[in-house]
Order: sequence, then structure tokens, then C-alpha cells
Amino acid sequence: MGLFNRKKEQKTELVKKSARQESPVKVAREKSDKPAVANRKVIKKEFTEAYRLLRRPLVTEKSVNLSSLQNQYSFAVAPEASKNEVKKVIQDLYGVRVLRVNILNTKGKKRRVGRHEGFKPGFKKAIVFLPEGEKIEVISR
Repeated sequence: MGLFNRKKEQKTELVKKSARQESPVKVAREKSDKPAVANRKVIKKEFTEAYRLLRRPLVTEKSVNLSSLQNQYSFAVAPEASKNEVKKVIQDLYGVRVLRVNILNTKGKKRRVGRHEGFKPGFKKAIVFLPEGEKIEVISR
């Protein structure tokens, strides 16, 4: 049994103690059958916060392959950006539903000019996962 193949769990809740009962009674109830997440629609909004968090989309050979094959998009984000903020910004700015976001900090590469050594600045990268059928137009032709 995998991590994502869980059976429906039952929630238990405590009922108030009555005068006759010694201990609270546990009553089991099943999760309500709410509509699936895939049915939700995301509306594109005017969101000024997006330009504070998103620096630029990363258009490299690897990121273009990921976007076309696996529906993953890469963005350079602000150092203080969190996963939840990036998810909300992408949903509001592009009007797509985001499944999850991975964030990583890339180190600056070592560079040398003559006898002087230094480092290029690093940056924070967010990889955004979208469901099938949704896409972001990163490159406009």
C-alpha cells in the first residue's frame, strides 16, 4: 500500500457527557463526499503581490523539457517567498490550478577573472506542478 493509496479514514468526535454516563461516548462518522479538487475552477485575478515574489520564469533547456513533458514550470522567486505564497501568486496571476510547489536555493557559482576569484549570486527557485490539461504560456512568440 503506497503513501497515496489510503482508505477513507473515519473521524471520531466526542459527545458531551450526560449525567448518567461515566465517560464521553465516541461516535464514528465518515468523511463527507465533497466534490473532488479537480472540479474547482481557479479565476485569474489582478494581483500586485505577484511582482514582489516572482522574479522571472526560468527558460532553460531543462525547464522547457519539464514544462512540455511533465507539466512543471520553473520560476526564480524572492528569497523570502514560501511555498504557499508562490502557489497563491501563480494561481492568481496565470489563472491555473497548482498541485504543489517545490522550492530550492541555488548556490552561486565560482567565477574567475584573471587572478581574481569571486562568486555569482545565488537565487531561490520554485518548481510549480500543474495538473494535466493546464499550462502556462511562459514564452510568447
